[in-house]
Order: sequence, then C-alpha cells, then structure tokens
Amino acid sequence: MQHSLGFFLRESLRAMRRNAAPSFAALATITVTLIVLGVFIPIVQATRGAAGSAAGKVMVDVYMKQNATAAADHRVMGELRALPHVRRVVFESKAQALAQQRKQDPLAFELLSGNPLPDTFHVYPTTPGAVLAVRAEIDGSGSSSGRMLDAAIASVSNRTQDTKKLLTVTRLVTITAALLAALLVAASILLIGNTIRLSLYARRREVEVMKLVGATDWFIRWPFVIEGVIVGAIGAVLAVVVLTAAKILVLDPLASNWRLISTPHTIALVPLMLVLLAAGVAVSALGSGLSLRRFLRV
Repeated sequence: MQHSLGFFLRESLRAMRRNAAPSFAALATITVTLIVLGVFIPIVQATRGAAGSAAGKVMVDVYMKQNATAAADHRVMGELRALPHVRRVVFESKAQALAQQRKQDPLAFELLSGNPLPDTFHVYPTTPGAVLAVRAEIDGSGSSSGRMLDAAIASVSNRTQDTKKLLTVTRLVTITAALLAALLVAASILLIGNTIRLSLYARRREVEVMKLVGATDWFIRWPFVIEGVIVGAIGAVLAVVVLTAAKILVLDPLASNWRLISTPHTIALVPLMLVLLAAGVAVSALGSGLSLRRFLRV
C-alpha cells in the first residue's frame, strides 16, 4: 500500500508539472476563494454577535408605586420569577436609581429634596421573542381581567414598538447572515469545482487512453484526488499566510485604536486556519474525484 501511495503521489506531482497552467488556475481560484471565506466568517460572527447582544438586552421594566414597602417588593419579586418565559429578574431600588441618575445628570438631580424615582424590576425573558408575552402577563393586557399582576405595581414599561423593531432587525440580520454564508459556500464549491473540471478537461485524452488500455476507475482517479488534496492544501496555506499578514499588519494596529474593531468576539486565528485548510483539501479532493466521473465513461 505504501508503494501504491508513493506511486500515485509521484504521478500526481508529475501531472502537476506537465499541466502547470491548469493547476495554477485551480490553485489561484482556491486561494482567492478561501481568502474571501476567511474574511467572511469573522464578519458573519461579529454581525450575529452584535445582533444577539442587542437582543439580550431586551427586557421589561416594572415600576413600583412610591409607597410600596419592602414586603411588597419581596412579594412582587416572587411573582415575577414565577411567571413563565422569565429568565432573570433584577431589582433596582429607588436609592440605586437616584444614585445612577445623579452620575449621569448631577445638576438636575442635586437640586431635588426627595427621591421621585420608584423601585424598579428589570425582567429578562427566556428568549427575546417572549418579551411581549411577559409584558402582557405583568400589565394584565393578556388576561380577561386586565389588572396588573400585583396591586403594588404602578406601571410597566411601554416600549412595545421599539421592542418589535429590535426583534425584527435581529431576526433579519440572523437570516441575512445565514443566507449569505450559504450562498458563499455554494459559490465557493461551484467555482472551485468548475476550475478543477476545466483542468481535467484539458487532460481528458490522457484519461481516455488510460481507460482504453484497461486501467480501473480508481487507478485513474487516485492521482487526480491526490492532486486535488495537494492543490487544496497549498491554496489553503497561501490563504492563511495572506490572512495572517493582514491581521498582523492591518487589523491589529487598527484594533488598538478603534474600539469598534476590537470589541467583537470572533473565531480565533488557529481554528480559522484549520477550517480553511480542511475546506480547501475537502472541496478540492471531492471536486477532482466527482468531476472525473464524466471522463471515465469511455
């Protein structure tokens, strides 16, 4: 088996030297495609991460009455936690709210003799899409009685339109990113496969002669598959080198000065290298093996 593998490897290298132009075209196509894929993956991750972060801040604010006691706050906390679709409830006392507002606008709140702010509960739903249902359960709009969940509750935040817009935008971003990713992968496979098919077409006479003298399909196919693996691996390595150089020379200096670039958490460089290497080798090998089928029908 080792002798056979060495034989196929030598045949693949010899064929690449004899057909330098088609092999180079396939190599260039794979390299450019993987560079685009390597840039697109972090962009999609950053976009989806930003959309998910915005959706994770969706909540319902429940404002207590000014005369609400600590016992009422404790009771309402239990009632809110018991609601379906509620993931977390955060309590903010009127003192904490006043301190926060004084930090943001010290001149306006320093002149106040009392505290006009109420105790507040920030209710986070299990999923962003459940926020409207949670609000309806608290303010009573989802029940026949139409009463608040508790008599100590003064009001519930009325940001229905803003919440709907945020959920719509988040859903649209997620769907768009998924569609673009699918289109890019499909385009990459078709482009690489077509380039490999053109390379094989230039060598169709060689395949036909080998077939006519009695060579088996797999005897003919293995050198092409190995050639596809080699070309895919070299193309992936070149793409990784270009992306690494761009990261070190361009992205890292910008990230140190621009918060927008440094904030998103995306795939690390090493896993991205492995993904591109696996993609280049797999697509090239499959493209070579599958594209060769039509030339084996002699």
